[in-house]
Amino acid sequence: MFGLERMLAGIGDRREKPQFPTKAVVLPAFVMQLCRLGSLNALEQTRGGGWWRRLICGPLPSADTVGYVYERIECEHLRRELIALYKRLRRNKALGRVAGFKAATVDGHELTASYKRCCEKCSIRMVSTREGSKLQYYHRVVALQLLGARFQLLLDFELECPGEGEVAAAMRLIRRVIQNAPRAFSVVIFDSLYARAPVVKLLLQHGKHIIAVLKDERRDLLQDARALFEVEPPQEFQPGRTLYQQWDMEGFTTWEQVGRPMRVVRSLETTTRRERVGKRWNTTRKTRDWVWVTTLSQAQASTEAMVHLGHARWRIENQGFNELCTHWHFDHIYKHHPNAILGFLLTLALAFNLFHAFWARNLKPQLRQPYTKIHWAQMIEAAFRVLFAPQPSPRPP
Repeated sequence: MFGLERMLAGIGDRREKPQFPTKAVVLPAFVMQLCRLGSLNALEQTRGGGWWRRLICGPLPSADTVGYVYERIECEHLRRELIALYKRLRRNKALGRVAGFKAATVDGHELTASYKRCCEKCSIRMVSTREGSKLQYYHRVVALQLLGARFQLLLDFELECPGEGEVAAAMRLIRRVIQNAPRAFSVVIFDSLYARAPVVKLLLQHGKHIIAVLKDERRDLLQDARALFEVEPPQEFQPGRTLYQQWDMEGFTTWEQVGRPMRVVRSLETTTRRERVGKRWNTTRKTRDWVWVTTLSQAQASTEAMVHLGHARWRIENQGFNELCTHWHFDHIYKHHPNAILGFLLTLALAFNLFHAFWARNLKPQLRQPYTKIHWAQMIEAAFRVLFAPQPSPRPP
């Protein structure tokens, strides 16, 4: 379906006299990510299997060689293959939409922090410890994820540069994705950090819309909206255990830096839960107050669609960073070099996307329902470990 070997064969690096072809390094790294081996040393321990010689037409490179090649790998080639993977899935109508929109979400994540190890692209901060203030070196990355009906697609990563904020890295990421895949999304969903005029103007410049959480009580826009919400009766409905009280108003001109009227949507959600504590049943109520600002008009997106899109932002946390860190060794630094860090992240995105496409589109519902994704990941790892197993040496005559 995707031509995996042909895909990985198109990736190059900047070595002058390579002893191993790039494919002989990228393909084992891809298998390492798909099998969730967790480290280059774990990959190196599979060198005894004769299957590697049949797959890459030679011996498995050592852990040092893989790290050396990834320091020089062309990350733009990996990004190109991610875009090709997205286009194939889009043509096959595998991604779907959220509330009728092609939606994406952008967020940042801290990969690693150390008091000793550093590289030329490490960010630096002072941290107070019991031993006093110390310099800490860390890396942060910004991810762009496309939101789908059955699974989410990691489309690109961008590392933060030293002294740079998350928003600046995210704007650079958005510009590149719009250039490489201009029709990948029509609306981007952010948390409150990105509710800034430069981000809104960037998206509007390219014909995209923004939805951002609005929570800074010092903002004039939020203060004006809350004042109107107090006198305007909400729309109420209760589809289940949650009571929704929603306000939806547009035409706010308080955010002068944007230069256009904005729309504000509020959803006050009260959930009633009945739980057993000891030998008694207790009823508790939990209330959440969500406020979003958007460039979408009421004619373009209903209040219900806006609330659904606003809550969809959490997918990058739950089905993105949380799953990646818990099950895919997302926080592990295979080689402490900026190009190698980015290269391994993009390789991980290829493995992550292909695994979820296989789970959502290839497996029948009768197989998906009784088994979890962890089960299928373990089945894939077990199958590869059988292939990796060292061949028994023949007995002497």
